[in-house]
Amino acid sequence: MGDTTRNRPPQQLRRDAAENRERIIQIAQATFAERGIDASLEHIAKQAGVAIGTVYRHFPQRIDLLLAAFGAKFDTFMAAGDAALDADDPWEGLSSFLQVLCEMQAGDRGFNDFVSMRFPASKETEAMHDRVCSVMEKILSQAQAAKLARPDLTIGDLIAVTWANSRIIEATADIAPRAWRRQLMLLLESFRYRGEAQLEEPPLTNEQLYAAMARLSNH
Repeated sequence: MGDTTRNRPPQQLRRDAAENRERIIQIAQATFAERGIDASLEHIAKQAGVAIGTVYRHFPQRIDLLLAAFGAKFDTFMAAGDAALDADDPWEGLSSFLQVLCEMQAGDRGFNDFVSMRFPASKETEAMHDRVCSVMEKILSQAQAAKLARPDLTIGDLIAVTWANSRIIEATADIAPRAWRRQLMLLLESFRYRGEAQLEEPPLTNEQLYAAMARLSNH
């Protein structure tokens, strides 16, 4: 995603307008990391030293600013997915990928929100999340094919890790900032292959999973 136009000012922008745009993005990244994706755009404008109208001129919708703010971080995340797919040990690939995901959540409240939700009105974010799901499915399939991950584990179970991690981070960030690591370790142990036994409770369907993620974006 790093070569798309959201990552560089359009050529027709004047130099001062381009500088304003870049400053807005930098302030937005810091603000979203601290306050989450619902952070005040007025606050971002003030910190960037521009009028709120300037923010909306560059980013007509909040989702446009989110895409600009998280584009590079999303690319880093996807690179971790590719590395997991190339790992010699499929279990190490799965566990390291979830570790990277949870660590990125812990380090950036906004990115935590971004990866935990879906935004149906945005085609670009939908495509980004579809890429994430595709990579996660491949990583999981490799671990299952090697009989290293339980056979009834689903993509929905992996996405639920982000929901659980999000709440753990929210509750413990300023009390025990590494608490999420222990919970991830416990979850990973429960994901290990221990025969072909299936859980009695069925997983979420794709439709239920999508609806749940979309609901989070409307909290």
